[in-house]
Amino acid sequence: MKLTWYGHSTWHVEVDETELLIDPFFDNPKTDTDPEELDPDYLLLTHGHADHIGDVDRYEGTELVATPEIVEYCRDEFGDYEAVGGMGMNLGGTVECDDAFVTMVRADHTNGMDTSYGTSGGMPGGFVISDTKPTQISDQESQSFYHAGDTSLQTEMRDVIGPFLEPDAAAVPIGDHFTMGPMQAAIAVDWVDADYAFPMHYDTFAPIEQDPEDFRKEVKGTGSDAEVKILDGDETFDLSE
Repeated sequence: MKLTWYGHSTWHVEVDETELLIDPFFDNPKTDTDPEELDPDYLLLTHGHADHIGDVDRYEGTELVATPEIVEYCRDEFGDYEAVGGMGMNLGGTVECDDAFVTMVRADHTNGMDTSYGTSGGMPGGFVISDTKPTQISDQESQSFYHAGDTSLQTEMRDVIGPFLEPDAAAVPIGDHFTMGPMQAAIAVDWVDADYAFPMHYDTFAPIEQDPEDFRKEVKGTGSDAEVKILDGDETFDLSE
């Protein structure tokens, strides 16, 4: 499994031969990538705010993994899209995306479409992407990546995501103001018991400017054994190595 961060909450995940792109928004200061350089098999959308769906229109025809509300919005606004299950998915569901399994988990945030108060996109979410189907039987050989979405700290991380979905790596927002800040994000990493932790959703706008080293210190302060990886924009981390 290879993880590439394109700034903000935009991640490209490779699971064997399958490519997934999460929350495409390339108008951020961390990336120099032209979004049309990427050709994902699946487009995963955590929620409908403009800084998470800003470049959806670059990928017309790509299969969407999102709530039914977001799927219909994208079809109305951006073009012809297939959707997993025909109409999207919802919280608690797991879908097979070729070589990957994607589980939608809860995120606590707002979800007006395109940052508008006029239309609701349903509940926001996060995703756990794994190379094997999640079961109650722990599989030490499997690999999984938790994209927390835009969220506050929530006990589901401790009670469900950590013990049952067992993410090896977790990307968590640290920008504060709109989401968790470094302290709460560090607690989230400890709760899900990840081996690797990646800060995201920071430095894009003035209200979310952060020093990611503060996140590293906070993770250490929890007593977690997670290794904090502060990626540069457009940098790839190979979870298999």
